[in-house]
Amino acid sequence: METFAAIEDGARSESSVWAAALRPSDERQLVAVFSELVPDHLRLGLETVYEAYLVHYGRPRLFDAPDADEAVLLGDYLYAHGLVRIAEAGGVDAVRVLAGLISRCAALRADGSAGDGEAWVEAARALGGAPDSDAVARALELHSARVAA
Repeated sequence: METFAAIEDGARSESSVWAAALRPSDERQLVAVFSELVPDHLRLGLETVYEAYLVHYGRPRLFDAPDADEAVLLGDYLYAHGLVRIAEAGGVDAVRVLAGLISRCAALRADGSAGDGEAWVEAARALGGAPDSDAVARALELHSARVAA
């Protein structure tokens, strides 16, 4: 999938550390989750931010950091890179939506509260997505499998 190749290529070009953290190609799980709910021009940025979220809080599809410290740094790199992509594709308002999403999800995680999947859906809608109920249900199911304890 083109989106995942762009995330991988970006990581490789940024740092040999990020390149080394990539899963072997036969272990990568190239399944888009919430990016399917937003307009095409925002998909790469949103999927990059979502991979960052998974590095911090779930089971990433592309990366396998060797330790917790590197996972924090890798996730932060992916958040920053995703926000740059969102800024280029959607401007300041799109960055505001994603910054709010990242903050909200971090607070939910810190409190041990549920609702992060719904926060991603709300952000997708705020970014101009108009997903139908089947697409939302599929995204929430995929997300739940990636962040389940």
